[in-house]
Amino acid sequence: MSYFLPKLSCKKDIDDAIKTVAEKVLVLRFGRDEDSVCLQLDEILSKTAHDLSNMASVYLVDVDTAPVYTRYFDISFIPSTVFFFNGQHMKVDYGSPDHTKFVGSFKTKQDFMDLIEVIYRGAMRGKLIVRSPIDPRNIPKYDLLYHDI
Repeated sequence: MSYFLPKLSCKKDIDDAIKTVAEKVLVLRFGRDEDSVCLQLDEILSKTAHDLSNMASVYLVDVDTAPVYTRYFDISFIPSTVFFFNGQHMKVDYGSPDHTKFVGSFKTKQDFMDLIEVIYRGAMRGKLIVRSPIDPRNIPKYDLLYHDI
């Protein structure tokens, strides 16, 4: 668990963060405190949060305490990172079928910083989807599973 990043523990807290964070990228990391990959991602997020404080606000969300958003964003793999700007869900083309969230941990701090900068600049220009600057070899691969179609 990262002691340096704020946690959102219920739907109301998440709603408030989405509504009130203005002119910054809102980063919501969905996961569990005891998961090793989540801890790896939390380390990257906490080390970059200060450097990106003028462009982004980073929050941790436990998937077990926010089941409404876990279902809404179809969080089936953790950690999953979702981005917002001025209350608008920002999508990123990672070269994968799912543009709504980043699944897994970033390989380097620079990958995360580059992504936040691209999202911020795109959002300031009115874009709702941006192309990921991360090298495709550094993006975790996974298959989307559709249940009950």
